[in-house]
Amino acid sequence: MNSKFLGTGVALVTPFKSDLSVDYDALKNIVEFNIENGVEYLVISGTTAESVTITKQEKKDITAYIVEVNKGRVPLVLGIGGNNTAAIIEEIKTTDLSGIDAILSVSPYYTKPTQEGIYEHFKAISKVSPIDILLYNVPGRTSKNVEPDTIIRLAHDFDNIIGVKEAGNSTYQYLQLIKNKPEDFLVISGDDDLALGVTLAGGSGVISVIGQAFPKEFSEMIRLGLKGDAKTAYKIHYRLMDVIDYIFEENNPAGIKAVFEALDLCSSEVRLPLIQASEALKTKIVDFVKAF
Repeated sequence: MNSKFLGTGVALVTPFKSDLSVDYDALKNIVEFNIENGVEYLVISGTTAESVTITKQEKKDITAYIVEVNKGRVPLVLGIGGNNTAAIIEEIKTTDLSGIDAILSVSPYYTKPTQEGIYEHFKAISKVSPIDILLYNVPGRTSKNVEPDTIIRLAHDFDNIIGVKEAGNSTYQYLQLIKNKPEDFLVISGDDDLALGVTLAGGSGVISVIGQAFPKEFSEMIRLGLKGDAKTAYKIHYRLMDVIDYIFEENNPAGIKAVFEALDLCSSEVRLPLIQASEALKTKIVDFVKAF
């Protein structure tokens, strides 16, 4: 099993200044905060990073900056995915992947391909990728579920497809994947609310949103889950339950950025069409952080 991705990965935000330019000082603080508090790996340019409103140059600059700050301390995963297979292949070929340990590639969105189309899409990506690939299934955003059979088929057919970030919010689908996967294939939770249960059932941990705001507690919870210590792990889960609900109440990453603002780690600025968390939600989040 690819042990570098066992445990807690966090889907980093892209902090912005008031003029909506990238706040590199805040980004450095968030990266350091997570590494120092025990997360196992970092994910760059995922959904939570507002990757769809980041320019190509910004993505390049952010990636290089995080590689530099990290200094090889934890594995790094870079989001390269979309619904234009040829464009993704081109991006993989032209991206400097030194310092990057794996690609996280979301299944095609909007175009709604068949399962066979999804299989061929990832087959084409697998053929050109010089590093490992984690599939990313998030049907709530793509409008198309990648069926467990398709994921298992890809897992068997391509050695560099080493795992899936599954975010279908379906316990049954998680269990199908865990039951039928090749032994060394990673089933990583993309649902913060289900992450502990998935880990206890035989999953490999989580790529988390809330984990980056409470890295010490969240990563400890998942490590306990990997050891099978459900009783102690659930004590932490219950402490974090409310804030997990809060951060997804309006949109992601407005919620997690409101938590970071309460922790004084970055502003709550997001780029349109996303808007900041409402004052009512920010108040709930501030109250939670103070009590925590």
